Amino acid sequence: MEESWMPIGELARRAGLASSALRYYEKEGLIDGGRRQSSGHRHYPRHVLRRLAFIRAAQQVGLTLPEIRGLLATLPEARTPTKADWERLSRQWLPLLEARIRALQTLHDKLTGCIGCGCLSLKACALYNPADQAAGKGAGARYLLGDRPE
Repeated sequence: MEESWMPIGELARRAGLASSALRYYEKEGLIDGGRRQSSGHRHYPRHVLRRLAFIRAAQQVGLTLPEIRGLLATLPEARTPTKADWERLSRQWLPLLEARIRALQTLHDKLTGCIGCGCLSLKACALYNPADQAAGKGAGARYLLGDRPE
């Protein structure tokens, strides 16, 4: 059975991406199998749609393109993820999702108070973070990162 091919524009539309994103993903080794027709337009095998769906889901979870490339590289012969692959690979995302949920909950709980950023611009910071004591704990919004005020 001959594989079905899609023009880059149709693949991009179906995947909800720009054609330039598909070219970039191919350049970065996230997808392959594209070829130029005699017209000069790129075409891709239809199964690349599933690979693109995996990439988009992984990005929404917060994985970087290098992390996604690493996950996809575990598939034999750079194939499109199967249901079993999806279950195995997506299980690896759970710790990241749980960490994000905790970070969002902390942000939610502390949004109206001092976050230990060192700005000292809020009147309350003189109470919550006198003399910018949070700076001694490191860079960034220390109280959002999990440090406790003294």
